[in-house]
Amino acid sequence: MKFFKRNKKGNKDFPVYPVPATTNSHSFASLKNYSPLSMTEYELYTSLREAVPVIDAAIDKTVRLMGGFTVLTGNKTVDRELQIFLNSVLTNGGNHGIFPFITTYINELLTYGEAVGEIVLSKSKTEILALYNASLKDVKIYADKSPLDLKVKRNDGMDAQIKHQELILPTLLNPEPGTVRGTSILRGLPFVSGILLTIFESIKTNWERVGDVRFAVTYKPDVNSSAVSKKQAQQIADEWSKAMRSGDVCDFVAVGDVNVKVIGADNQILDCDIPVKHVMEQIIAKLSLPPFVLGLSWSSTERMSAQQADILTSELEFYRSLITPVIAKIAKLYLRLSGYDDYVEVKWDLINLQDEVELSQARLNNAQASEIEKRTEVNYEDRTSY
Repeated sequence: MKFFKRNKKGNKDFPVYPVPATTNSHSFASLKNYSPLSMTEYELYTSLREAVPVIDAAIDKTVRLMGGFTVLTGNKTVDRELQIFLNSVLTNGGNHGIFPFITTYINELLTYGEAVGEIVLSKSKTEILALYNASLKDVKIYADKSPLDLKVKRNDGMDAQIKHQELILPTLLNPEPGTVRGTSILRGLPFVSGILLTIFESIKTNWERVGDVRFAVTYKPDVNSSAVSKKQAQQIADEWSKAMRSGDVCDFVAVGDVNVKVIGADNQILDCDIPVKHVMEQIIAKLSLPPFVLGLSWSSTERMSAQQADILTSELEFYRSLITPVIAKIAKLYLRLSGYDDYVEVKWDLINLQDEVELSQARLNNAQASEIEKRTEVNYEDRTSY
């Protein structure tokens, strides 16, 4: 049997082989190959925030919406001294004040489900020198003698316990029962985020093809000129390349049956608005933020926006309850080192101005109702006196 036969025109018939197509994958391959694990994957969540800007913006806005706080002791002189310390204590990166430390602490807690801080004392052990946010790659939280006794050790292979555990500030977010591992608010998002990145990568590839137009030049030689068809095809290819590389507009002139088409011009780019919105809804629902906070103008009524703001307020109050013990521990240690009583009360600022307006309106309504009740009682007593 002859595998290669010559046709009547003297040309060879070559077999056709299937060639595997190159699969376009987005740059963050760890999100595509994600599978749920029991331990928090720090690199995965870091890549997730880098890959999807809306997730990074949502966490940053959540941290900022938590607002500020004041620490009160009941003594104005001590309060003033404590406030000076909280505003001037050295923190990461040469910053000053407890707020940069708390901001980084909350950021790690929301992203990874865990956060570890350290109170750095001076050499004389008589004053607080700095506040330090430890990298979760360098430390590990574990239960020592009971699940309620959290300790921190180094994650360097030796697993040596860190000295002076009373100066360590560990916090877990929504730990699962029977474990001492926190749960990130990004849990469940790698899968849907991988879909979103796949859509964006396809859009990028399609627009690269549309923006940088590619042409298919087809030359059909005559039967009589088959001997020189290869030479003519090479000449056409060279002239076409010169016309495309030229900085000026050039016309391409060819003799014979030459056909020029744009590759992919007949294909239509898929509409991505609906699938992207569906994926974004899943992401926003997991992050517990109203869409308008992130600049997404989805259809919503004024009443719906108010309800979403109330839900966000409850989420922020929950995060505040996790951070309050950390702030109180720092303040109490400073007071004990300064020779004061360690009673403190952390008072958070109202979340936004809208809350103040609503509280003022509620107080006004209560005052008006009380005034009406008093007038009603007076009128009733006047009528019954007759």
